[in-house]
Amino acid sequence: MKVLVCISNVPDTTTKIKLTADASAVDLANVQWIINPWDELALTRALELKEASGGKIEKVTVITVGVQSAEPTMRKALAIGADDAIRVNAEPADAYFVAHQIAEAVKGEAYDIILCGIESSDYNGSAMGSMLSEFLDLPSVSSVSKLEIDGDTIKVNREIPGGFEVVEPQLPCLAVVQKGITKEPRIPSMRGIMMARKKPLKVVEAIGVEALTEFVAYQPPQAKAACKMIDAENVTELVELLHNEAKII
Repeated sequence: MKVLVCISNVPDTTTKIKLTADASAVDLANVQWIINPWDELALTRALELKEASGGKIEKVTVITVGVQSAEPTMRKALAIGADDAIRVNAEPADAYFVAHQIAEAVKGEAYDIILCGIESSDYNGSAMGSMLSEFLDLPSVSSVSKLEIDGDTIKVNREIPGGFEVVEPQLPCLAVVQKGITKEPRIPSMRGIMMARKKPLKVVEAIGVEALTEFVAYQPPQAKAACKMIDAENVTELVELLHNEAKII
């Protein structure tokens, strides 16, 4: 079996985001880039499954759509334990563009399981995984919080309102995973970092696909209003503020 994990290169979640002077783009100067946290959990689970499979899973591959500056993030994925990596050489325009590029890059490969994080921590679109499954004509399961291999099948827990359902999708398939898929993301060891330098990172050129969406301008959220302290006995003032300032009717 072979597993493919889709990786997104995103700003560190502690990064203070700034816009360019004309607010037409995010200012990427001094931004620290990381593996998208949900994708990192997906990769960790893929490696856990490989280690527990007794050789049944022979390879875990990671793939991203990004320019050369994304390669340190891919090398980190290799250091965590991925066997090889693929980078589609293009700016990730939108979810449709990214899904199309990944589908084209792997259409000749026989991956049994494809894992995607439920969303990226920068745009939070939650669309790429489902689009990719359509382009590859694969069954997909979303909101996956548990994934196990049982012989030649896989069992997944899919979160639903009030609980979860157990699904056994036919292989090959795609799973969109979320928090709970594993306990903690793996941290690269020194040995893993040294080995990552020698692992293959394949670069493929993008195909001519137009993005479906366009970012015209960005606007930062409004600053939070100052906190108002009200005497615990002054219920009248509290009610007035809730009606007139908090807009509660």
